[in-house]
Amino acid sequence: MAFLLNGKPLAVDVPFTVGDIHYPANWLRLSTAKEKKDLGITEVADDPVYDSRFYWGDGTAKALDDVDAKDEDGNLLRNEDGSQMVILGVKSVLKAQEKVTAGSLLAKYDWYVIRKAETSKAIPTTIKTYRTAVRTACLTRETEIDNCADTAALVTLYGSTEKDGVFTPNMTQYPDDPNA
Repeated sequence: MAFLLNGKPLAVDVPFTVGDIHYPANWLRLSTAKEKKDLGITEVADDPVYDSRFYWGDGTAKALDDVDAKDEDGNLLRNEDGSQMVILGVKSVLKAQEKVTAGSLLAKYDWYVIRKAETSKAIPTTIKTYRTAVRTACLTRETEIDNCADTAALVTLYGSTEKDGVFTPNMTQYPDDPNA
């Protein structure tokens, strides 16, 4: 909640003056609605905050799918190598983030794979199982993203569901680290 005094913003936890009276920094927090009103202080709702993964700052949904980049005249734009320039949609950005997440989860145990290649020493079963589960979860999450028909579906996918006070993520989760 924001406050206005004579139409001008009034910061919380900052002292202010009305006429000849000086008010302490905590006055807005401690005063009643009537006391504020009597001074001419009004409350206004804060601007809504939108999840920047899915929406622009004004609340407009970002494009879900990739589009060919065009100039102001509608001409297709090319990269330096001559290929078509593409503006990534939300789905592509989220799927790329999933790949980064999976890669970081796998990287911790890459040394087992390198050791196996160099010395033929076996990778522990728990590590192989974990690495397979990470790749499977990543692929499943990418499919879940692709299956979203609109922004609302993506927002729901990245949310959670509450039942009996327990919140469960709507999206497939990555496996627990076997050594955590």
